[in-house]
Amino acid sequence: MAEVHHFSYGLLTPVAAYIMSFIGSLLGLMCTARARASSGRSRASWLGLAALAIGGTGIWVMHFIAMLGFSVPHAEIRYDVPLTLLSCLVAIVVVAIGLFIVGFTGPGTASIILGGVLTGAGVASMHYMGMAAMNMSADLGYQPALVALSVVIALVAATAALWFALTVRGMWATAGAALIMGVAVTGMHYTGMAAMRVHLHAHETTPEGVKAVDFILPLVGGVGAVATILLIIIAMAPSEDEMRIEARLQERLEEARTRRSGPRPPAPITPADSRSQAGEWFGGPNP
Repeated sequence: MAEVHHFSYGLLTPVAAYIMSFIGSLLGLMCTARARASSGRSRASWLGLAALAIGGTGIWVMHFIAMLGFSVPHAEIRYDVPLTLLSCLVAIVVVAIGLFIVGFTGPGTASIILGGVLTGAGVASMHYMGMAAMNMSADLGYQPALVALSVVIALVAATAALWFALTVRGMWATAGAALIMGVAVTGMHYTGMAAMRVHLHAHETTPEGVKAVDFILPLVGGVGAVATILLIIIAMAPSEDEMRIEARLQERLEEARTRRSGPRPPAPITPADSRSQAGEWFGGPNP
């Protein structure tokens, strides 16, 4: 079994990976806060942005940055681009599924557990899909106990993330929840990586795919653009409390308009009207 290095650049890659996971989780939770105060298509849009932030930045980008620190002495590592990009799509889609389940069915325990199981299983699948995208002149194996532990961490982390998305309010609480989510996501990644076993081939050959460094510039540019756009959208949008106040004000305005446009009460009957009506009933002349 070959020796593997998970921290080839020291603390640079794990710290950078955790920071990206924290930023993605923070942006995602800020989007879910807006989704709670919205409804219909507006809520769906905010949940979609949250899935992009958490799944794309908080999970997939974290995974890739952490993988930059992975190396095997005397073995060249390259990446299958289509499979790597597919793992990114999987991360975003599974987070979106979990968020839409809890976002549109309510904060019930059953919906949180269902969303957490589906999302956690998807995150674990994305992780091992990303690892399968590595090409090297070696055979890869996994230690079952650590694989199972990484899946459990993914399930717990996903369930906790959905619970945070439904309950956390306030900037400090949101930042604290994002810090916890970052620990859970990176912990799941490094647990899964610790499960890997590498057996080098006797004759090294050049693997197919691209080098990890070829991803760096597009990755940094893409992540920077997404994060900037999300920050602009969140900064321009009203906060959850402001959205709730605006919704209550709108309801009061609607009630006031309804009262003004409602049926008018009947005019009071005057004595002259009474005599005229009595004359019509009994056929007598009107005075």
